[in-house]
Amino acid sequence: MKHLFRNAALAATAMALAASALAADLKVGLSVSLSGPNSSLGIPYVKGMQAALAYKGEIGGRKVQLIVLDDASDPTTAGRNARKLVDEDKVDVLMGTSGVPAAIAMAQVGKEGKTPMIGLTPIQLDPADNPWVMTVAQPTQLMVDAVVERMKRNGVKTVGYIGFTDAWGDLVYNALVKAAEPAGIKVLGNERYARADTSVTGQVLKLVAMRPDAVMTGGAGTPGALPFLALAERGFKGGVYGQHGLINPDFIRVAGAAGNGALMPTGPVIVAEQLPADYPTRKIALDFRAAFQKVNNAPSTDAFSAYSFDGWLVFADAAARVLSGTKAEPGTPEFRLALRDAIMSVKEVVGTHGVYNFKPGNLYGVDQRARVIVKLENGQWKLAP
Repeated sequence: MKHLFRNAALAATAMALAASALAADLKVGLSVSLSGPNSSLGIPYVKGMQAALAYKGEIGGRKVQLIVLDDASDPTTAGRNARKLVDEDKVDVLMGTSGVPAAIAMAQVGKEGKTPMIGLTPIQLDPADNPWVMTVAQPTQLMVDAVVERMKRNGVKTVGYIGFTDAWGDLVYNALVKAAEPAGIKVLGNERYARADTSVTGQVLKLVAMRPDAVMTGGAGTPGALPFLALAERGFKGGVYGQHGLINPDFIRVAGAAGNGALMPTGPVIVAEQLPADYPTRKIALDFRAAFQKVNNAPSTDAFSAYSFDGWLVFADAAARVLSGTKAEPGTPEFRLALRDAIMSVKEVVGTHGVYNFKPGNLYGVDQRARVIVKLENGQWKLAP
Protein backbone atom coordinates (compact mmCIF):
# COMPACT_ATOMS: atom_id res chain seq x y z
CA MET A 1 0.00 0.00 0.00
CA LYS A 2 2.88 2.37 0.77
CA HIS A 3 4.14 1.80 -2.75
CA LEU A 4 0.73 2.78 -4.09
CA PHE A 5 0.79 6.05 -2.16
CA ARG A 6 4.33 6.76 -3.32
CA ASN A 7 3.58 5.93 -6.94
CA ALA A 8 0.44 8.07 -6.95
CA ALA A 9 2.30 10.98 -5.39
CA LEU A 10 5.17 10.68 -7.88
CA ALA A 11 2.74 10.46 -10.78
CA ALA A 12 0.89 13.54 -9.56
CA THR A 13 4.15 15.47 -9.13
CA ALA A 14 5.41 14.46 -12.57
CA MET A 15 2.09 15.44 -14.10
CA ALA A 16 2.23 18.87 -12.48
CA LEU A 17 5.83 19.45 -13.56
CA ALA A 18 5.14 18.35 -17.11
CA ALA A 19 2.13 20.64 -17.36
CA SER A 20 4.12 23.54 -15.91
CA ALA A 21 6.77 23.12 -18.58
CA LEU A 22 4.06 23.68 -21.18
CA ALA A 23 3.28 27.14 -19.73
CA ALA A 24 -0.40 26.35 -19.35
CA ASP A 25 -2.98 29.08 -19.70
CA LEU A 26 -5.42 27.72 -17.13
CA LYS A 27 -4.57 26.45 -13.64
CA VAL A 28 -6.45 23.84 -11.62
CA GLY A 29 -5.47 23.22 -8.00
CA LEU A 30 -6.30 19.73 -6.69
CA SER A 31 -5.78 18.88 -3.02
CA VAL A 32 -6.58 15.26 -2.15
CA SER A 33 -5.56 12.55 0.32
CA LEU A 34 -2.72 10.55 -1.18
CA SER A 35 -1.81 9.25 2.29
CA GLY A 36 -3.65 8.61 5.54
CA PRO A 37 -7.03 6.91 6.14
CA ASN A 38 -8.74 8.74 3.25
CA SER A 39 -6.14 7.72 0.66
CA SER A 40 -8.42 4.99 -0.71
CA LEU A 41 -10.59 7.89 -1.89
CA GLY A 42 -7.88 10.41 -2.76
CA ILE A 43 -5.78 8.22 -5.03
CA PRO A 44 -8.76 7.48 -7.31
CA TYR A 45 -9.46 11.23 -7.51
CA VAL A 46 -5.99 11.76 -9.02
CA LYS A 47 -6.42 8.85 -11.41
CA GLY A 48 -9.78 10.21 -12.51
CA MET A 49 -8.22 13.60 -13.15
CA GLN A 50 -5.51 11.98 -15.25
CA ALA A 51 -8.26 10.38 -17.33
CA ALA A 52 -9.99 13.76 -17.64
CA LEU A 53 -6.81 15.40 -18.92
CA ALA A 54 -6.48 12.69 -21.55
CA TYR A 55 -10.15 13.03 -22.49
CA LYS A 56 -10.22 16.84 -22.71
CA GLY A 57 -6.75 18.32 -22.29
CA GLU A 58 -7.43 21.74 -23.81
CA ILE A 59 -10.23 24.21 -23.12
CA GLY A 60 -11.03 26.92 -25.61
CA GLY A 61 -7.64 26.42 -27.22
CA ARG A 62 -5.87 26.95 -23.89
CA LYS A 63 -3.66 24.40 -22.20
CA VAL A 64 -4.37 23.44 -18.62
CA GLN A 65 -1.89 23.12 -15.75
CA LEU A 66 -2.92 20.73 -12.99
CA ILE A 67 -1.24 21.13 -9.58
CA VAL A 68 -1.77 18.21 -7.18
CA LEU A 69 -1.05 18.37 -3.43
CA ASP A 70 -1.41 15.69 -0.74
CA ASP A 71 -3.42 16.73 2.34
CA ALA A 72 -2.54 13.50 4.20
CA SER A 73 -6.23 13.09 5.22
CA ASP A 74 -5.88 16.10 7.52
CA PRO A 75 -8.31 19.08 7.36
CA THR A 76 -5.67 21.53 8.57
CA THR A 77 -3.28 20.44 5.82
CA ALA A 78 -6.10 20.64 3.28
CA GLY A 79 -6.71 24.25 4.27
CA ARG A 80 -3.00 25.01 4.07
CA ASN A 81 -2.79 23.39 0.63
CA ALA A 82 -5.72 25.46 -0.58
CA ARG A 83 -4.04 28.61 0.74
CA LYS A 84 -0.88 27.81 -1.22
CA LEU A 85 -2.81 27.05 -4.38
CA VAL A 86 -4.75 30.32 -4.16
CA ASP A 87 -2.09 32.70 -2.87
CA GLU A 88 1.09 31.34 -4.46
CA ASP A 89 0.01 29.34 -7.49
CA LYS A 90 -2.88 31.66 -8.42
CA VAL A 91 -5.09 28.79 -9.57
CA ASP A 92 -8.30 29.59 -11.38
CA VAL A 93 -10.27 26.87 -9.60
CA LEU A 94 -9.84 24.62 -6.56
CA MET A 95 -10.93 20.98 -6.52
CA GLY A 96 -10.98 18.50 -3.65
CA THR A 97 -10.89 16.67 -1.37
CA SER A 98 -11.28 13.19 0.10
CA GLY A 99 -13.30 13.95 3.24
CA VAL A 100 -16.05 16.35 4.30
CA PRO A 101 -14.10 18.16 7.09
CA ALA A 102 -11.13 18.75 4.77
CA ALA A 103 -13.40 19.93 1.96
CA ILE A 104 -15.03 22.44 4.31
CA ALA A 105 -11.57 23.76 5.22
CA MET A 106 -10.72 24.19 1.53
CA ALA A 107 -14.03 25.90 0.81
CA GLN A 108 -13.33 28.53 3.46
CA VAL A 109 -10.03 29.38 1.78
CA GLY A 110 -11.76 29.57 -1.58
CA LYS A 111 -14.26 32.02 -0.16
CA GLU A 112 -11.56 34.21 1.40
CA GLY A 113 -9.45 34.12 -1.78
CA LYS A 114 -12.44 34.62 -4.09
CA THR A 115 -11.54 31.46 -6.00
CA PRO A 116 -14.27 29.04 -7.11
CA MET A 117 -14.13 25.54 -5.68
CA ILE A 118 -15.62 22.42 -7.20
CA GLY A 119 -16.03 19.95 -4.37
CA LEU A 120 -15.66 16.22 -4.98
CA THR A 121 -17.43 15.17 -1.80
CA PRO A 122 -20.76 16.14 -0.22
CA ILE A 123 -20.22 19.48 1.53
CA GLN A 124 -22.78 20.80 3.98
CA LEU A 125 -22.35 24.57 3.91
CA ASP A 126 -24.69 27.52 3.65
CA PRO A 127 -24.36 28.68 0.02
CA ALA A 128 -25.55 32.13 1.07
CA ASP A 129 -22.50 32.35 3.35
CA ASN A 130 -20.09 30.88 0.79
CA PRO A 131 -21.14 31.52 -2.81
CA TRP A 132 -17.77 30.31 -4.16
CA VAL A 133 -18.26 26.58 -3.65
CA MET A 134 -20.33 23.87 -5.32
CA THR A 135 -19.93 20.10 -5.55
CA VAL A 136 -20.35 17.38 -8.16
CA ALA A 137 -21.14 14.82 -5.47
CA GLN A 138 -24.72 13.81 -4.85
CA PRO A 139 -26.53 15.38 -1.88
CA THR A 140 -26.44 12.96 1.01
CA GLN A 141 -30.20 13.25 1.46
CA LEU A 142 -30.82 12.25 -2.16
CA MET A 143 -28.79 9.08 -1.68
CA VAL A 144 -30.05 8.13 1.78
CA ASP A 145 -33.65 8.64 0.62
CA ALA A 146 -33.04 5.87 -1.91
CA VAL A 147 -31.67 3.59 0.83
CA VAL A 148 -34.67 4.20 3.08
CA GLU A 149 -37.04 3.53 0.17
CA ARG A 150 -35.31 0.17 -0.28
CA MET A 151 -35.49 -0.54 3.47
CA LYS A 152 -39.24 0.09 3.40
CA ARG A 153 -39.65 -2.20 0.38
CA ASN A 154 -37.73 -4.88 2.29
CA GLY A 155 -40.01 -4.64 5.32
CA VAL A 156 -37.55 -2.91 7.69
CA LYS A 157 -39.28 -1.34 10.73
CA THR A 158 -36.25 -0.53 12.90
CA VAL A 159 -32.70 0.41 11.90
CA GLY A 160 -29.56 0.93 13.94
CA TYR A 161 -26.90 3.46 12.96
CA ILE A 162 -23.11 3.48 13.16
CA GLY A 163 -20.95 6.08 11.45
CA PHE A 164 -17.91 8.33 11.67
CA THR A 165 -17.58 10.86 14.49
CA ASP A 166 -17.04 13.67 11.98
CA ALA A 167 -19.19 15.74 9.62
CA TRP A 168 -19.72 12.81 7.25
CA GLY A 169 -21.16 10.68 10.03
CA ASP A 170 -23.44 13.58 10.97
CA LEU A 171 -24.62 14.07 7.38
CA VAL A 172 -25.59 10.43 6.93
CA TYR A 173 -27.28 10.18 10.34
CA ASN A 174 -29.30 13.36 9.89
CA ALA A 175 -30.39 12.26 6.40
CA LEU A 176 -31.40 8.85 7.78
CA VAL A 177 -33.51 10.35 10.57
CA LYS A 178 -35.21 12.75 8.15
CA ALA A 179 -36.11 9.99 5.68
CA ALA A 180 -36.94 7.22 8.16
CA GLU A 181 -39.81 8.83 10.05
CA PRO A 182 -42.16 9.39 7.08
CA ALA A 183 -41.29 5.88 5.89
CA GLY A 184 -42.47 4.43 9.21
CA ILE A 185 -38.98 3.27 10.21
CA LYS A 186 -37.61 3.89 13.72
CA VAL A 187 -33.92 4.73 14.11
CA LEU A 188 -32.31 2.90 17.03
CA GLY A 189 -28.99 4.14 18.39
CA ASN A 190 -26.39 6.51 17.05
CA GLU A 191 -23.02 4.84 17.46
CA ARG A 192 -19.85 6.55 16.23
CA TYR A 193 -16.18 5.80 15.59
CA ALA A 194 -13.13 7.72 14.33
CA ARG A 195 -11.67 7.18 10.87
CA ALA A 196 -8.40 6.01 12.44
CA ASP A 197 -10.04 3.44 14.76
CA THR A 198 -9.21 -0.21 14.20
CA SER A 199 -12.22 -1.79 15.96
CA VAL A 200 -15.91 -1.01 16.44
CA THR A 201 -16.80 -4.10 18.46
CA GLY A 202 -18.12 -2.13 21.44
CA GLN A 203 -20.37 0.04 19.30
CA VAL A 204 -21.72 -2.95 17.37
CA LEU A 205 -22.47 -4.87 20.57
CA LYS A 206 -24.68 -1.97 21.68
CA LEU A 207 -26.50 -1.92 18.35
CA VAL A 208 -27.05 -5.68 18.20
CA ALA A 209 -28.46 -5.59 21.74
CA MET A 210 -31.22 -3.25 20.46
CA ARG A 211 -32.29 -5.99 17.99
CA PRO A 212 -32.80 -3.77 14.92
CA ASP A 213 -34.14 -5.22 11.68
CA ALA A 214 -31.23 -3.61 9.83
CA VAL A 215 -28.15 -1.43 10.31
CA MET A 216 -27.22 1.68 8.34
CA THR A 217 -23.55 2.62 8.16
CA GLY A 218 -22.11 6.12 7.81
CA GLY A 219 -18.48 5.46 7.01
CA ALA A 220 -16.35 5.84 3.89
CA GLY A 221 -13.38 4.20 2.24
CA THR A 222 -11.36 1.51 3.98
CA PRO A 223 -12.45 2.32 7.59
CA GLY A 224 -16.04 2.10 6.38
CA ALA A 225 -15.64 -1.68 6.32
CA LEU A 226 -15.25 -2.01 10.10
CA PRO A 227 -18.98 -2.15 10.97
CA PHE A 228 -19.58 -4.84 8.33
CA LEU A 229 -16.79 -6.98 9.79
CA ALA A 230 -17.97 -6.52 13.37
CA LEU A 231 -21.63 -7.23 12.52
CA ALA A 232 -20.60 -10.43 10.73
CA GLU A 233 -18.49 -11.50 13.70
CA ARG A 234 -21.51 -11.06 15.98
CA GLY A 235 -23.68 -13.12 13.65
CA PHE A 236 -26.05 -10.28 12.80
CA LYS A 237 -28.72 -11.62 10.44
CA GLY A 238 -30.44 -8.38 9.45
CA GLY A 239 -29.77 -6.29 6.40
CA VAL A 240 -26.74 -4.01 6.35
CA TYR A 241 -27.00 -0.86 4.25
CA GLY A 242 -24.31 1.58 3.21
CA GLN A 243 -24.03 4.72 1.13
CA HIS A 244 -21.97 6.09 -1.73
CA GLY A 245 -18.90 6.72 0.46
CA LEU A 246 -18.21 2.98 0.38
CA ILE A 247 -18.07 2.42 -3.37
CA ASN A 248 -14.39 1.59 -3.84
CA PRO A 249 -12.28 -1.55 -4.23
CA ASP A 250 -10.49 -1.12 -0.89
CA PHE A 251 -13.82 -1.37 0.93
CA ILE A 252 -14.58 -4.59 -0.97
CA ARG A 253 -11.11 -5.96 -0.20
CA VAL A 254 -11.24 -5.21 3.53
CA ALA A 255 -14.89 -6.15 4.08
CA GLY A 256 -14.51 -9.43 2.21
CA ALA A 257 -17.36 -11.87 2.73
CA ALA A 258 -18.83 -9.59 5.43
CA GLY A 259 -19.85 -7.11 2.73
CA ASN A 260 -21.67 -9.69 0.62
CA GLY A 261 -25.31 -8.74 0.10
CA ALA A 262 -24.89 -5.14 1.23
CA LEU A 263 -27.17 -2.63 -0.48
CA MET A 264 -26.18 0.97 -1.08
CA PRO A 265 -26.74 3.89 -3.44
CA THR A 266 -24.17 5.09 -5.94
CA GLY A 267 -23.82 7.11 -9.06
CA PRO A 268 -24.77 5.13 -12.17
CA VAL A 269 -21.17 5.10 -13.43
CA ILE A 270 -20.30 2.16 -11.19
CA VAL A 271 -22.66 -0.12 -13.16
CA ALA A 272 -22.50 1.70 -16.50
CA GLU A 273 -22.56 -1.45 -18.64
CA GLN A 274 -25.66 -2.68 -16.76
CA LEU A 275 -27.68 0.50 -17.40
CA PRO A 276 -30.45 0.67 -20.03
CA ALA A 277 -29.16 1.82 -23.43
CA ASP A 278 -31.08 5.11 -23.20
CA TYR A 279 -29.87 6.04 -19.70
CA PRO A 280 -28.59 9.64 -20.02
CA THR A 281 -25.16 9.06 -18.41
CA ARG A 282 -24.37 5.67 -19.94
CA LYS A 283 -22.34 6.86 -22.96
CA ILE A 284 -20.12 9.33 -21.09
CA ALA A 285 -19.62 6.77 -18.31
CA LEU A 286 -18.34 4.24 -20.83
CA ASP A 287 -16.16 6.95 -22.43
CA PHE A 288 -14.72 7.69 -19.00
CA ARG A 289 -13.94 4.03 -18.41
CA ALA A 290 -12.11 3.83 -21.73
CA ALA A 291 -10.07 6.97 -20.96
CA PHE A 292 -9.30 5.70 -17.45
CA GLN A 293 -8.14 2.32 -18.77
CA LYS A 294 -5.90 3.96 -21.38
CA VAL A 295 -4.20 6.33 -18.92
CA ASN A 296 -3.97 4.12 -15.84
CA ASN A 297 -3.53 0.71 -17.51
CA ALA A 298 -6.27 -0.65 -15.25
CA PRO A 299 -10.07 -0.56 -15.21
CA SER A 300 -11.99 1.89 -13.04
CA THR A 301 -13.59 -0.02 -10.17
CA ASP A 302 -14.61 2.84 -7.88
CA ALA A 303 -17.02 5.78 -7.86
CA PHE A 304 -14.50 8.40 -6.74
CA SER A 305 -12.33 8.68 -9.84
CA ALA A 306 -15.51 9.55 -11.74
CA TYR A 307 -16.24 12.49 -9.41
CA SER A 308 -12.99 14.21 -10.37
CA PHE A 309 -13.70 13.42 -14.03
CA ASP A 310 -17.12 15.07 -13.68
CA GLY A 311 -15.59 18.03 -11.86
CA TRP A 312 -13.30 18.50 -14.85
CA LEU A 313 -16.26 18.37 -17.27
CA VAL A 314 -18.13 21.04 -15.28
CA PHE A 315 -15.00 23.21 -15.13
CA ALA A 316 -14.32 22.75 -18.84
CA ASP A 317 -17.86 23.74 -19.80
CA ALA A 318 -17.75 26.87 -17.65
CA ALA A 319 -14.20 27.90 -18.60
CA ALA A 320 -14.95 27.55 -22.32
CA ARG A 321 -17.90 29.92 -21.99
CA VAL A 322 -15.82 32.46 -20.06
CA LEU A 323 -12.99 32.35 -22.60
CA SER A 324 -15.33 32.79 -25.55
CA GLY A 325 -17.69 35.30 -23.99
CA THR A 326 -15.46 37.67 -21.99
CA LYS A 327 -12.07 39.36 -22.19
CA ALA A 328 -11.10 38.11 -18.73
CA GLU A 329 -7.79 36.26 -18.71
CA PRO A 330 -6.90 33.21 -16.59
CA GLY A 331 -4.96 34.04 -13.46
CA THR A 332 -6.89 37.26 -12.76
CA PRO A 333 -9.60 38.07 -10.21
CA GLU A 334 -11.90 38.98 -13.09
CA PHE A 335 -11.53 35.52 -14.62
CA ARG A 336 -12.11 33.74 -11.30
CA LEU A 337 -15.30 35.72 -10.70
CA ALA A 338 -16.54 35.06 -14.24
CA LEU A 339 -15.65 31.38 -13.86
CA ARG A 340 -17.59 31.16 -10.60
CA ASP A 341 -20.65 32.69 -12.28
CA ALA A 342 -20.27 30.38 -15.29
CA ILE A 343 -20.11 27.28 -13.08
CA MET A 344 -23.23 28.46 -11.28
CA SER A 345 -25.03 28.65 -14.63
CA VAL A 346 -24.05 25.20 -15.95
CA LYS A 347 -27.00 23.63 -17.77
CA GLU A 348 -27.49 19.95 -18.65
CA VAL A 349 -23.80 19.00 -18.62
CA VAL A 350 -23.85 15.21 -18.82
CA GLY A 351 -21.33 13.55 -16.54
CA THR A 352 -20.66 10.01 -15.37
CA HIS A 353 -22.58 10.35 -12.10
CA GLY A 354 -25.43 12.55 -13.29
CA VAL A 355 -26.61 15.46 -15.39
CA TYR A 356 -25.42 18.76 -13.89
CA ASN A 357 -27.48 21.93 -13.52
CA PHE A 358 -26.14 24.54 -11.11
CA LYS A 359 -27.67 27.79 -9.94
CA PRO A 360 -26.70 30.42 -7.34
CA GLY A 361 -27.73 29.46 -3.84
CA ASN A 362 -27.47 25.71 -4.44
CA LEU A 363 -24.40 23.61 -3.61
CA TYR A 364 -25.54 20.63 -5.65
CA GLY A 365 -26.36 20.20 -9.32
CA VAL A 366 -27.82 16.70 -9.73
CA ASP A 367 -31.22 15.04 -9.47
CA GLN A 368 -32.56 11.48 -9.27
CA ARG A 369 -30.74 10.57 -12.50
CA ALA A 370 -27.58 10.57 -10.32
CA ARG A 371 -28.46 7.57 -8.17
CA VAL A 372 -29.04 3.84 -8.47
CA ILE A 373 -29.10 1.07 -5.85
CA VAL A 374 -26.42 -1.60 -6.12
CA LYS A 375 -25.82 -4.87 -4.30
CA LEU A 376 -22.41 -6.32 -3.50
CA GLU A 377 -22.27 -9.89 -4.80
CA ASN A 378 -19.02 -11.82 -4.51
CA GLY A 379 -16.87 -8.72 -4.82
CA GLN A 380 -18.85 -7.17 -7.70
CA TRP A 381 -21.43 -4.37 -7.73
CA LYS A 382 -24.69 -5.41 -9.33
CA LEU A 383 -27.53 -3.10 -10.30
CA ALA A 384 -30.47 -3.76 -7.95
CA PRO A 385 -33.48 -1.97 -9.47
